[in-house]
Amino acid sequence: MSSTSSQSAVYARIRKNPRFTELVSRRQGFATLLSVIVLTIFYGFFMVVAFNPNLIGQRLSEGSYVTVGIAAELFMFIFFWGLTAVYVKRANGEFDEITSEIVRDAAKEVK
Repeated sequence: MSSTSSQSAVYARIRKNPRFTELVSRRQGFATLLSVIVLTIFYGFFMVVAFNPNLIGQRLSEGSYVTVGIAAELFMFIFFWGLTAVYVKRANGEFDEITSEIVRDAAKEVK
């Protein structure tokens, strides 16, 4: 059996594996959830800027140079970093384990 046909057989077995469909579905659902969270916060901030700019310009305390807008942006920066860390942790843990299992099963069946 040539290398190309062997690879094709492995890929075909991977695509037929029900765990592969589950992996794709779970990964897509998780990515969609995180995307919705990010876009909601991001565009929500811009809606506040557009429709209530006075709120963004308010200082956090008397005499402070830090405004609500700066604090909100700092929060968003840290929050988005946190979401990225959550995604990486899950991708490197749960998703990689399932992927390894699927590839291992497909390679066994071909040999």
